[in-house]
Amino acid sequence: MKSIAVPGASPEDIDLLIRPEWIIPIEPAGVTLSGHSLALSNGSILALLPNDEATQRFNPQETLDLPGQVLLPGLINLHTHAAMSLLRGYADDMALMRWLSERIWPAEAHHVTPDFVRAGSLLACAEMLRGGITTFNDMYFFPEAAASAARRMGMRAALGIIAIEFPTRYAADADDYLAKGLAIRDASSGDPLLSFCLAPHAPYTVADKTFEKVATLAAQLEIPIHMHVHETRHEIEESLALHGVRPIERLRRLGLLGPQLIAVHAVHLEAGEIELLAHEGCHMAHCPTSNMKLGSGIPPMSAIQARGLNFGLGTDGAASNNRLDLFHEMRHAALLAKGASQNAEALGAHATLHAATLGGARALGLDGKIGSLLPGKAADLCAVRLDEWLLQPCFDPASHLVYVAGREQVTHTWVAGKLVMSHGAPLQINISELLDLTSLWHTRLAS
Repeated sequence: MKSIAVPGASPEDIDLLIRPEWIIPIEPAGVTLSGHSLALSNGSILALLPNDEATQRFNPQETLDLPGQVLLPGLINLHTHAAMSLLRGYADDMALMRWLSERIWPAEAHHVTPDFVRAGSLLACAEMLRGGITTFNDMYFFPEAAASAARRMGMRAALGIIAIEFPTRYAADADDYLAKGLAIRDASSGDPLLSFCLAPHAPYTVADKTFEKVATLAAQLEIPIHMHVHETRHEIEESLALHGVRPIERLRRLGLLGPQLIAVHAVHLEAGEIELLAHEGCHMAHCPTSNMKLGSGIPPMSAIQARGLNFGLGTDGAASNNRLDLFHEMRHAALLAKGASQNAEALGAHATLHAATLGGARALGLDGKIGSLLPGKAADLCAVRLDEWLLQPCFDPASHLVYVAGREQVTHTWVAGKLVMSHGAPLQINISELLDLTSLWHTRLAS
C-alpha cells in the first residue's frame, strides 16, 4: 500500500488527512495497518499511505489525528425496516407469525403513514450513524418518506420497491406497490446517496405472477432483489403444502435465483440449497440477533462461509432486535457460527468485518463504490476508540472490534467525505427534535 512521492513536487491540496492509530482497509483481506494516513478529497478516498509519505505529498485543509483509534469503512446494514424503530419493544417475546399477525400488521394498518415512516427513519438513521453504519438496505412502506429522512441525515440508503399481495394505506395490490416504488426510483435518479432494490416481502406473501414480474424488472433495471427467505420452519412447511416444493426451489423455478438476489435470514438451508445459492451467485443477509429473538433458528454459517456464498450483516427492524447495532450483529454472528459448528475457527474477526462492510456492499452491487478503503471509492468511514481502560489490553484491533468494542466507542462517522456523526451525536438533527418525534408516536401507539 505504498505511494511514491515525486521529489521536489509541490504538495497536493486535499480536503482532509486522517491519521489514526490503525487502519483496517478490508481490501486487501486480513490487513491491519499502523502508522498510515487516509487522504480524502471531494468526498472520495485519494490515497492510503504511510504517515511520512502523506506529510510530503499532501497539503490538507484539515488534519485529524486519532490516537488510540481504528479507522475502517463505514458499516453496511444489509437488512432493516428503518421506520419500525417507532415499534421498538412494541411486540416482544413472540414467535414470528404471532408477532406479525397479532401485533405488527394491525399496528401498521392503523398507524403507518408518510409521517410515521419519516419520523421512524430519522430515528433509525441517527441510531445507525451513531454506531458507524453509513449505508442501510431498507424494506418498508412509503419509501419516499424514508428517502427524505436519509437525505436529511446525509446517509446512504438502498430503498426497497416493496411488493406484497395485500392492501395497505400505501398501495392497493402488488402492481400498485411496484408502480409507486418505480416512480420514486425515477424521481430520485440524480441522488448519489440513494439506490434501489426490488423488495418482494417473502414467498408466503407474494404470488407467482408478482415474482415473475419482479424477475423481469430486476433483469431490465439491473437492480437487486431483497427478500425474506427460509426464515422459519413454518414458512417451509407452508410452501411444501401449497406449492409442493421448498421456497428456494420455487424461486429457482420462477427465475429469481442469481447475482441479483439478497436472501434475507436464510436460516433453514439444506446443503444442496447452500450449493445452489452459491452456484447462482446469490447473496445472503445474515440477521443473527433477530433470528435469535424471534426463535427462528441459527443458519449454518460455517458451511455458508466454506462454500463461498457472499453474505452481509443486517439488524432487521428495531421491532424484532431491538437495536440497529452492527457491533452486536458482528459479535453474535461470529459466536453463533463457532458454537453451531463446534469450530472455534469459523467466521473469524476479519471475515466478520468483511461481512459488515464489503460483503454488504457486494450484495447491493455497490462494491465498486463503498465497502473498503481503496483509492477512488467514496469516503464512507467510521472511527472507533480502542484506548478506553475497559477495553485494555488490545493485541489485535480487528479482534477487538468484533469481540470487545461496541457502538459506544464509535467517535466519528463520515458519508462521502462529510462528517455526519461526531463524539456521540448526529450532526444533521437536534436530539431534542428526535425525542419530541418519538414521544408523539409513543403516545399514539400506546393509546
